[in-house]
Amino acid sequence: MARAPKPPRFYFSLRSPYSWFALLELRQNHPELLDRLEWRPFWEPDPTSAALLADAGGEFPYTPMSRAKQFYILRDVRRLAAARGLALTWPVDRDPWWEPAHLGWFAAERHGLGPAWVDRVSRARWLEGADICDPGVVRALAAELGLDADEVAGAVDDPGIREQGVKALLDVQRDGVFGVPYFLNGTEPYWGVDRLAAFAASFPEPPPAAPESARVPEPVLAGAGSGTTDMSHAGGCG
Repeated sequence: MARAPKPPRFYFSLRSPYSWFALLELRQNHPELLDRLEWRPFWEPDPTSAALLADAGGEFPYTPMSRAKQFYILRDVRRLAAARGLALTWPVDRDPWWEPAHLGWFAAERHGLGPAWVDRVSRARWLEGADICDPGVVRALAAELGLDADEVAGAVDDPGIREQGVKALLDVQRDGVFGVPYFLNGTEPYWGVDRLAAFAASFPEPPPAAPESARVPEPVLAGAGSGTTDMSHAGGCG
């Protein structure tokens, strides 16, 4: 008996504005795909996750980014945001710890709110200037979505969720993911916001419309901030 094909995957990072732009475009132009995708987190692991990943035989695909590329990304993100009518408030990542938001996603996903979590955390980071590495911010966002704030904020100390995180990071390596957004349909990869249309066109038939539970709310526009940030992230941005 032939094995069933893997569902198409959407690799996202709550750090990346490009991931959020891709989500906005999915919702606006390809809402029928939202419930068909397997959402997969991508983030730079902390020492605990890195050690667990190494013990499992994995390695995170980190590539340092040049200063020139960092400045290009700053300009590029501003252009893309302006084209979408978004006034970004730039976050400042002084001591980034990406586990609270990304491991918190597993807790949200457990309750069927994974897509809503991605959207809300992204809006908090890019429109409100919130520090999504702060467990207190994660706790507040969880409560706002009606989730158990203790469960979501405590995901970093949950051995089961840590194990899920390691499996997700192993998938990053196995699927050859080096940046986000990254899409897979079968074995065919698509990297970057500008490849989203080609990814959507790779489906032979229009999938059924997404149910309301799979959809994410419209973003609330916020005023531009004056902060600066290091926009680099592992593998580069899409």
